[in-house]
Parts: sequence; structure tokens; C-alpha cells
Amino acid sequence: MDSASSLEMETIKKELFNMAMRGEWEKVVRMYKEDHRAHHAKITRSGDTALHVAVSDCQEEVVQELVRHIVSKHSGDQVRSVLDIQNDRGNTALHFAASLGNVRMCKCISEVKPSLVGSRNKDGETPLFLAALRGKKDAFLCLHFICGPDLGASYCRKDDGQTVLHCAIAGEYFDLAFQIIQLYRELVNFVDEHGLSPLHILACKPFAFKSGSNLGPWHKIVYHCTFVDELKPETPSLRNLLEDEKKPNYPENYKSCVNVFQLLKNAFQVVSTVRDDAQKMSKKADEENPEGANVTLASKGQLLILGAQGHQLFPSNYTACFNFVKILCKALLVVLGFGSRMIIRVREKKEKHIWSVQIMNELLKTASMYEYENTGASPQAALLHKDDDETKPYETFKGGEATFASYTMDRPIPPPIPSDPAKTGQQDNDKGKNGKGMYEIEKRETAILLAAKNGVTEVVEKILELFPVAIHDMNAEEKNIVLLAVEHRQPHVYKLLLKRNILKDSVFQQVDDKGNSALHLAAMLGGYKPWLIPGAALQMQWEIKWYEFVKRSVQPNFFVRYNNDHKTAKDIFTETHTELVKAGGEWLTNTSESCSVVAALIATVAFATSTTVPGGNNEESGKPTLEEKPAFEVFAISSLIALCFSVTSVVMFLAILTSRYQEKDFSKDLPRKLLVGLTSLFVSIASMLISFCAGHFFVLQDKLQYAAFPVYAVTCLPISFFALAQFPLYFDLIWTNFKKVPQRSYKVAVSPVY
Repeated sequence: MDSASSLEMETIKKELFNMAMRGEWEKVVRMYKEDHRAHHAKITRSGDTALHVAVSDCQEEVVQELVRHIVSKHSGDQVRSVLDIQNDRGNTALHFAASLGNVRMCKCISEVKPSLVGSRNKDGETPLFLAALRGKKDAFLCLHFICGPDLGASYCRKDDGQTVLHCAIAGEYFDLAFQIIQLYRELVNFVDEHGLSPLHILACKPFAFKSGSNLGPWHKIVYHCTFVDELKPETPSLRNLLEDEKKPNYPENYKSCVNVFQLLKNAFQVVSTVRDDAQKMSKKADEENPEGANVTLASKGQLLILGAQGHQLFPSNYTACFNFVKILCKALLVVLGFGSRMIIRVREKKEKHIWSVQIMNELLKTASMYEYENTGASPQAALLHKDDDETKPYETFKGGEATFASYTMDRPIPPPIPSDPAKTGQQDNDKGKNGKGMYEIEKRETAILLAAKNGVTEVVEKILELFPVAIHDMNAEEKNIVLLAVEHRQPHVYKLLLKRNILKDSVFQQVDDKGNSALHLAAMLGGYKPWLIPGAALQMQWEIKWYEFVKRSVQPNFFVRYNNDHKTAKDIFTETHTELVKAGGEWLTNTSESCSVVAALIATVAFATSTTVPGGNNEESGKPTLEEKPAFEVFAISSLIALCFSVTSVVMFLAILTSRYQEKDFSKDLPRKLLVGLTSLFVSIASMLISFCAGHFFVLQDKLQYAAFPVYAVTCLPISFFALAQFPLYFDLIWTNFKKVPQRSYKVAVSPVY
């Protein structure tokens, strides 16, 4: 009997698999309706049921029918057991729907049994957690509304302590992170088993802030013409979420027309709103200030203060003008093609910059209740000091979870839900290891130190504004914010610290556990390329400039002279930059050899051209026969310029080739010679082309006068390509020679875990 039933079950599995693979979902629905055994059938090697496959294939109508038949065939806990069937990785159908972000399928499955939102896979992830991990905001809000905030708080965390807020910030889903903070504000202070809070994760995202972005000229124009609205708390209903998920009823190529009409609608609304509000506020101001106060009214009730001399700082229609500028900029982007990839990327980048600052403010707003301990190592509450003198900024829990100790004093933490009961005993056996784990957590770098390493000036400035004592934070190597900013070549952070009113004697004179001062670390070359500049020689030049900048930023003899190895900063600089000096010398040699060959060739041609007069000389007077022609004057001047500058270029490149390639030569001497040589080379190339065209014009001026210009343009293309290929190097040389402080690094310092 058992063998017969198992044989029938295998037949059902095979039929379901074949129908699902062929897309015959009507037959699958019919089988679910007729045979309840199909509800439990796992039809794939990974243990997926037909419901899993339908969700993965985004078959919304099919999923609704399958769930309806499951509910009709079972009752009570049996319904939950069927919908809670897991595959080999422990994922249910609701896990799949949450990962895809399909609100309709999430609602269909979770409304039957809201407890399904708390089902955990083998990684300890709930569907609510997976929605945040994939950045599916609508699906996350849908599951949150269904399970409620009380149960949602226990579903928002993995067994290792990571929360949905950690995942949203790590994935740079800042719109979702903002909503999570509004719904579960207590997650702001949760830390994982490694002691990392959401603020730590945000501090390791330099590209999410404006200070970490490197925009080109055209991108900057589009960036400033794009206006992004700040995030606001959302309380949409399930019906609104389902309506938002519907696709637009117009083709994709109509998007620009729809944007234009939307702009016209917004413009009409701005005009009417501004006019009505201005009239209302003007009447109200006349009633409240009959004698005329020193204020003026803007739209929407905003008061504009007048200057000391009674002059108006802003015009009364300032807000209206600003709104019109926004509309015009949006209209310009629509005309240029708002759907173009470049404009969309710039807009997304600006959204990320604005929203990341909002997330930072929200995180620090909640963390402002915590005080820093005397050493400034980590935030804690004063209530932790009991009978002993030991301070514990973090407390760990079973399952590897950890949180701020100050948080656990007044609020309970949701207990972890292990994905496997067998893990509970293993976790209990690991209690003896908590001492080592606590030590590792205490040695983690604070958020301000991570921000200093990555050059996130927004985070550094805001933390110092709210917590001035954070300036004394140190990591396990006793490096403070100044030492880390110098070591990781972050000029923006270092200049920010120089401008702040802080105790420079205690902060800037700090040394690490090896006795290295900020000047020692500035002289030390790390294992990564620190500067955003190509070429070993230019890298060496900026290393020297960075070392000199740190040295000149304070008074002479401010830093300690020797470290624990009895080495000065100069000794370390020479020792660590030996290979870079060698590579820079080789790069300069190769560049100079290549350019000198071209310069010598141009000099030869320019000399031969300048000695050959087009049309010959007059036998009687000895003067050129074509000296009255304008083209002859152009030929004479351009050939002379080409000869002079080509010879100058050759001399400069020879001077580089015969250089000694010492450290000090890379500071000014060699880069300036290279800059003069390339400048002369480009001028000589342009002059030679002009000389050739002017001299050859006399041959074609009678018959092919108008056809000569296209021919000259094609002839000049090969040499022009060479010049264009060298332009990036030329602009980099100009940048490095005239920039006093090196350009900041855009390389991300790796976070402790993420």
C-alpha cells in the first residue's frame, strides 16, 4: 500500500514538473484543485514545490489560484504547514515573493497566515528580512503592515545580529532604510556579532556621499540642474501599494511626452499656490504689523529678515522664482532626453547623496542620548559602572548577537529565533568564547574613525558637532582620527580637522602604538595606489606634496622626531618610496624617449620648411614673390613657431633623460620640465600643420580652392590623434603642478567585516 502511494506521489511530482516547465499552469491549478497531495509535492532537485516555481516565474494569477485551493482543501494549522514548506535552503514561497518584491504575491500568501512572515530559512532570514536585503521597499512595507510592528520587530534580525537596517544601508537602499528607521527606530542602536552598528556601515560608504564623488564638468551641470526631494515617512495602505505596482497604461516611448505634461501641470500648480499663499500672508501681515515691521513675507508663510540697513536680503517672490527655476531645469532635462542613461545616473547619484545625509542625521539623532566614556573609545551609559571598574560598551547574547550595553539597560531586545534547534546547544557550548568576542568588539573602530579612513567628511563633521569628545576616539593601534586621515590620504578630512576649534596639541600630536606621528604616517607609503592620478612620477609628486602639506600644517618641530624604531619621518619616506622613485624614473624615461622622437622629427620638418620659400624669390629684389599674400604670412610665422617650440621640446625631454631621478627632483623640477616639453610639443605640432596647409594652399587656390580644406583636415588627422592621446597626461600634469594639496583618494578603505 505504501509502495503504491509513493509510486503515485512520484507520478504526481513528474507531471507537475513537466507542466510547470512547459508553462501549462492551467493544468497545474487543476491538479491542485483535484488532488491535495500535489500541495506537498517537491518537484525540483532543490526541493521546490509548484507554488515555489509559480512564484519564481511571477505568475501572479496562478499563485492566487494555488493559494485559494490550498486554503479550501486544508484547515487550521494544515494551511500553514503547506504554505510553510521549505526547499533545501529553507526558503518558502513567501521568501521567493519577498525576494522578487512582488507585493501582490506577498499579500496573497501572507494574509492567509501572518505568522508566515516570521518563517526563517537556513541562513536565519525571514521573508521580511529578505525584502530588505534585496531593497524591495514596497514588499517590505506590505509584509510589515500584515504582521504588525510587534511581530515585525522580531522578524527584522538574523541570528548573527544583522538587522534589516544593516542590510538596507549596506545595499545603499536609502529610501527603504529611512522607512525602516521610522517604523523600527530601536534598530538604529543594534549591532551585529562583530560590533558594527548601521552607522558603522554608512561610514564605510564614501561613494554614497557628495564628498566621495568625482563628477566631470558636464555631469556637474546636470547634477546642479537636477532637484531631488528629501525622503518623508510613508504610511501607504496595502491598496496603494498594489496600485503603485501596476504598470503605466502608456508605451515606454511616450515617457517624454508624459513628463512634459506633468511639468506643465506642476507649473500651473506652483503659480496658483504661490499667488494664493502670498495674498493670504500679505493680508495677515498687514493685520498683525500695522506699523510695518522689519520683515518681508515669502510664500507659504516664510518670513525673510531684512538687513541691518533695512535692505531686503531676499526678494518677496524668491520662493516662486526658485520653484520656476526647478521647473525650467526639469523641462531642460526632458528636452535633452530625461531617459538618457547619463542623466538618469546623475539623478540617482544625487538622490543617493541627499538621502544618505538624511539617514546619517536620523541615525545620529537617536544615538545622541549616549555618552562617550572617558577614553572616547565607544558610546555607553553611565549606569554600567557598578562594582568594578571594567566598562563594556557592548553586550553579547546567545546566538552571537550584540547590542549597545546602554540600550539593554532600558529596553528589551527581541530574542533570536534559531533556524535549527540543534544550534541552540552549540551556542550554549560557545559561552566560554564570549570573553574573546567581547575583546574583539571593543577593539572595533568607531564610526567616526571609519568615516575618516574613507574620507566621508559629512559623517565626520556631524559626529564632531554632536559628540565633540569623539575627536579622541582611537582604534586598536592607538590611531585617532588625525592619524587615520593622514595614513589613508584623505586631505578633505585633514583640512576639516585643521579648521575646527580643537586641542591641536593633544589631537595632532597623538602617536600610535609604534610611536609614529602624523608626519611619520604621511611619509609612509601603503600597499595601495593612494592618489587619483596616473603615472608613477605624478604619484611620487603628490606623495611629496602630501608630506609637505602635513609638515607645513602645524608649527615647526610640532611632531615627534623619532618613532619607536628610532626613525625620523624623512627616513621612512626615503625607505618606503624607493620602488616608487624607481618606477617614476622609468615612466619618465619611456615618456621622454617617445615624445623626443616626435619632437625631433617636427624640428627637422620645420627647419626644412622655414628655409624653403613658396613661389621662390624675386630675382631683382630678392624678396619672396608671394609676400603680399595673407597665406604667406601665416606660413612664415607658423613655420618659425614650429621650429622654435620643437627645439624647445627636444631640449626639455633631453633634460629629463639626463636627470638623476632623486626624490626632490620629483617635487617640481621633473614635472615642470615634462609640462614644458609637452606644451612645446603640442604647439609645434599645431604650428607645423598650419604651416603645411598655408604653403600648400598656393598650389590649389586657383582650381580646387574649396576642396582644399577637407583634404587638409583628413591629412592632419593622424598627427592630431597623437596629440589628443597625450591630452589626458597633459591635463594631469597641469593639475598636479598647480594644485597645492593633492586630490583626495576615491579608493574605499575596506570595512572590518562588510
